[in-house]
Amino acid sequence: MDPTNPNSQLHGVVIITLPPADNPSKGKTITAFTLSDSSPSFTPPPFTPPPQAPPVTLRPRYGFRVSPKKVFFAFMMVVFVGMSIYASLSSEFAIQILSGTELEEETREKNETRSFLFQLYPKARGRVLREVGDVKLAQTKVKESKMASVKAGVSRDANSGAVFPIQGNVYPDGQYYTSIFVGNPPRPYYLDVDTGSDLTWIQCDAPCTSCAKGPHELYKPGKSKIVPPRDSICQELQGNQGYCAACQQCDYEIEYADRSSSMGVLARDDMHLITSDGNREKLSFVFGCAYNQQGQLSSSPAKTDGILGLSGSKISLASQLSAQGIISNVIGHCITSEPSGGGYMFLGEDYVPRWGVTWVPALNGLSSLYHTSVQKMRYGDLELSGEDQKSKFIQVIFDSGSSYTYFPNDAYTNFISSLKSISGLVQDESDKTLPLCWKADFPVSSVSDVKKFFKPVTLHFMNRWFFVPTTYVIPPEGYLIISEKGNVCLGILNGMDIHHGSTIILGDVSLRGKLVIYDNEKSKIGWVESDCVKPQKIKEFPFFL
Repeated sequence: MDPTNPNSQLHGVVIITLPPADNPSKGKTITAFTLSDSSPSFTPPPFTPPPQAPPVTLRPRYGFRVSPKKVFFAFMMVVFVGMSIYASLSSEFAIQILSGTELEEETREKNETRSFLFQLYPKARGRVLREVGDVKLAQTKVKESKMASVKAGVSRDANSGAVFPIQGNVYPDGQYYTSIFVGNPPRPYYLDVDTGSDLTWIQCDAPCTSCAKGPHELYKPGKSKIVPPRDSICQELQGNQGYCAACQQCDYEIEYADRSSSMGVLARDDMHLITSDGNREKLSFVFGCAYNQQGQLSSSPAKTDGILGLSGSKISLASQLSAQGIISNVIGHCITSEPSGGGYMFLGEDYVPRWGVTWVPALNGLSSLYHTSVQKMRYGDLELSGEDQKSKFIQVIFDSGSSYTYFPNDAYTNFISSLKSISGLVQDESDKTLPLCWKADFPVSSVSDVKKFFKPVTLHFMNRWFFVPTTYVIPPEGYLIISEKGNVCLGILNGMDIHHGSTIILGDVSLRGKLVIYDNEKSKIGWVESDCVKPQKIKEFPFFL
């Protein structure tokens, strides 16, 4: 509105209202009106100032006070939430969250990581067990042309893998084995799953000098399948023993801790696998054509056709596939705790849980065995380590080729002493199933009937995060079996029996009920509780990480 022109029209009005002084949070308001020249004249309402707020009296500020009771309850709530999260991460439920529930997710894309899964098979009882069970800590020896003469890659993704069903049980079979297909056309062979052996071998008609009667016909190699001495695998096997230019084959001999042995030559053939995404794979691998078995390995009838070597050696199956860029050098097995046995094993990292696993570093050394060290051993609250070992680390070996678990001599002696007087159980020396068996004064059909009389055995490793203990817990189900007489027998033996008097060997009896992982890429060993019924393929991290 132009003050020099009395006839001019009002074009707009803006009203600004300030907030009360006692409540500035209401903010200020702005109201605008726009009028055209043809609009009637408009007289703005008189401005009314906001009411004056009463003067504010400042009070002195006092420190923030919280009662000790509230602090205590808040701390307990934090501890409870933290322990709940830790428990969930350490359980198999976390694995199931990561794995997904749809089968389609496992076969969604062919270009994704593939895994080879092997099942562990239960089998009817064959030969009678040795008194202390099978032990398969292998030592490979190479003979220079002193053995009998045998008469007869595509580029892949580095994250492929394989999963294998496993059959067998601790008692009465005394071993776990899986099935592989070798040759063209492919033929099945049952192999003892053995993380304590370097070389995979199959009984072989080359011809056979001493072979057990196995479940399948002997493998018969063609002359073109025999590995020459100049092959890198042969040179890895022979080590410092020298290259034999005049030899026509690569000879070997393996001796095991139970004094059994296998002799043969190296062969190369195709192994046929079906990946978890449904693809068929034909992979070239080197294995032993074993024509001379001695000791326990020559006993008939045999439940297996040979041994699947899964150690950290460069000649093991996993290492060979890793060197070809087919899988990551990671192995896992999961043996069910059910008496009927079974489970699975895998090659590659697809089935390794992203969290919830307890990891310990694997010790590097001259041996290719999976070993680490523990600080102490306990049976319940009782320290088992001998006086001279309490300040020392104790070496522990994970060996799926051993039926039972072995303790150092001092720890075994202390362990047996703590079991001398068990209410309701009396030692039965007539039962030769194992060195120590008890007869109950009530019917016993499973370990569940007597486990209340025993305590868990705990191996203590170095602490995680300074205060969280790293432990491997062996419950009574992990060291007891029920014999054919209905007695309860102790599946932990003295390492002196196999010349390992200062080492812990965790055998099949104590590996049950856990997914055990051997990561050769990162030199570590891990485990997590599992029912070992169905492998869980891990796709990705959960959305909340």
